Amino acid sequence: MTRPITLFTGQWADLPFEEVARLAGEWGFDGLEIACWGDHLDPRRAAEDDNYLQGRLDILEKNNLQVFAIANHLTGQAVCDDPIDERHQGILSAEIWGDGDPEGVRRRAAESMKDTARAAARLGVKTVTGFTGSSIWKAVAMFPPASQAMIDAGYQDFADRWNPILDVFEEEGVRFALEVHPSEIAYDYWTAKRTLEAIGHRKSFGLNFDPSHFIWQDLDPVMFLQDFAEHILHVHV
Repeated sequence: MTRPITLFTGQWADLPFEEVARLAGEWGFDGLEIACWGDHLDPRRAAEDDNYLQGRLDILEKNNLQVFAIANHLTGQAVCDDPIDERHQGILSAEIWGDGDPEGVRRRAAESMKDTARAAARLGVKTVTGFTGSSIWKAVAMFPPASQAMIDAGYQDFADRWNPILDVFEEEGVRFALEVHPSEIAYDYWTAKRTLEAIGHRKSFGLNFDPSHFIWQDLDPVMFLQDFAEHILHVHV
């Protein structure tokens, strides 16, 4: 069985979307995984504006490309993160950052992720890749050690913030694939297991497998791939 080979545009977001599409078409890619930053895709406009949406599709068609996934890592990061600070201002749109009040940023980021699901559905896409952020990464990666109660509260916070987002994903027939990665609620084998349990193994939530992140952490990506195969919705190479 052959699989489509796509270019994730996130690392190219300093270039206009039209230019990235032209290059990907010339290089022979089957399609794109379009990032929701730079000028590549505005999820709110794609969810609401027919002309904008058609313009994105026209650029793809012109370059003999399809869209197989869209990615919203940067906004997703702000849904659960604590603290929210100037680092987030550097990766978020002015609309989502607003006045910088942390809870307001998290709320607007969550609404944008709902729009991302709606945009994906309108593009005919079944998978959104991205990050979730984490209120406890600052604790699990540092000393002194976090208590079990603190860890439990972090997973509850994730579930409370992401379940309403996943409700919209399910309404739209789209799935969210978390890229297991340092600074996320799931960053290795056991935290991925705990994350899936925290939301009751919802079918709208799966994983984006990128083995490079495991290598950086001296973890075995093969065992992860074997045991989480049914939850892996997308792959980065």
